[in-house]
Amino acid sequence: MGDINLTGVTKAYDRWAPVYDLVFGKVFDEGRRSTIAEADRIGGRVLDVGVGTGLSLSDYSRSTKLCGVDISEGMLRKAKQRVRTLGLSNVETLAVMDAKQLAFADASFDAVVAQYVITAVPDPEATLDDFIRVLKPGGELILVNHIGAESGPRRAFELAFAPVARRLGWRPEFPWERLVNWAAKHGGVTLAERRPMPPMGHFSLIRYRKT
Repeated sequence: MGDINLTGVTKAYDRWAPVYDLVFGKVFDEGRRSTIAEADRIGGRVLDVGVGTGLSLSDYSRSTKLCGVDISEGMLRKAKQRVRTLGLSNVETLAVMDAKQLAFADASFDAVVAQYVITAVPDPEATLDDFIRVLKPGGELILVNHIGAESGPRRAFELAFAPVARRLGWRPEFPWERLVNWAAKHGGVTLAERRPMPPMGHFSLIRYRKT
């Protein structure tokens, strides 16, 4: 498995910023909408990690208070512009931040949303730990992620696609077992849902509740 380097990921996303919405907006649409529906159901104060160009921000309910963080300054510039243009007064903060070291106090949020993030960070387990740290007890971590297929044609495709995916800053062969092991080791979370997402179940919506 090739390592993912944070500087490389930051550079890749800064490069992608101008065309990201055009290229990836439609592919990730269903996962994005489903995630936001879950976050709005919980309401209160939501942290959106990997907020990117802020494509999702206007889809949240205006009664949901939002904080957005991203590793890419280029992406966040577009997000800030979007907030100003659309007058999104429910967005409290947009800040450059490492997902593994969130500059928020413990138990700050009712929900943490991380779409397509954990396969793009150097240390997924430590990153997930920090997501749970900033959640209030009973709060939810809502992930949308690519989970590697265990076998069959999708597995073959993913392995062939791996070098390209890594250039985008993704780890395409991320196995479900890795999340299972993390949750067991953490001990403070319960799995609430795992839902396959289009296209072809390549992505999953995964919800963990902080106990």
